[in-house]
Formats: sequence, structure tokens, C-alpha cells
Amino acid sequence: MGRPRASGERRLDSFDRAILRILQRDNKTPQREIAEAVNLSAAAVQRRIAAMEAAGIIERNVAIVDTGALGMTITAVVEVHLIDERPPTVDGAKALFLAAPEVQQCYYVTGGISFVLVIVTRDMIEYEAISRRLFADNDAVASFRSLIALSRVKTGAEIWIA
Repeated sequence: MGRPRASGERRLDSFDRAILRILQRDNKTPQREIAEAVNLSAAAVQRRIAAMEAAGIIERNVAIVDTGALGMTITAVVEVHLIDERPPTVDGAKALFLAAPEVQQCYYVTGGISFVLVIVTRDMIEYEAISRRLFADNDAVASFRSLIALSRVKTGAEIWIA
């Protein structure tokens, strides 16, 4: 995930990039369909996918779930300011946020704040309880600001691949 390439690490060619574009749209696309789309054999596609998984280029295969279908009506983007940026404080916050199932995404960032989180909950009552547990009652948190999404314009995990 954004890590610098080590020497000897697998380079992506145009076939790999084309395969990744297809897999990001739908990772259940049959390999024979991918092969036809990129002009390779199904066996070659299978080898390339396996190599990209082994190299960590493909980290995992997941399903993007419609939060509304599960009754998850609140999406909050939360800015968190820690009391300090010392490693024990930051590492403790990372561990807490990583362990919280309501935290969909978490980024340790620059720019005057410590973390940006995306939290998804059923309702505001649940969000209030989570924000108390993770932020208000947390001595390592100096302050936090919640931005509640009015609508989902674009979500997903797809990245642009040239």
C-alpha cells in the first residue's frame, strides 16, 4: 500500500496493468474473459495474477458492500488531533482505531491533524457512542471534528492505473 519498491521487486507491464484494471472493477471476472480482453492465454493471466498476489501488489480480494442495504445510514469523516505525536501516543491511537470495527478507513496524516478516519454506523446514537469511546473518553485525543456525509457520491477501493 504505497510502499517504495524494493530492488528486485516485480515491475508491472502493460498486461499486468490491464489485468489490474479489470480486477479492480470486478475481481470475480473469469480469467478466460480477462485473457480475451488483454490478448493473453488464461494460463498466462493466472500466472500473472498469482505473481502479483505473491509480490503484494494485489493485497487481498474483497467485496464492496452497500452500507444502505445493511441499514448503515451514517458515514462520518473524522479529523483527530492527538495531544502529541510521540511514537507511543501515535502507536496507541493506531492500535485503537485498527481494532474498531466501525472504522472503515484510517489514515495517519500531516497538515496539522493526526488522523483522518471514515466511520460507518447505523444511526447517530451509535455514532455518538463510538465517538465517545474512541475520541471523547480517550486521554490521547486533544480534539476531534466529525463531518457527516449527506450522500455517497463515490466509494470504492479502485485506484487509477496508467
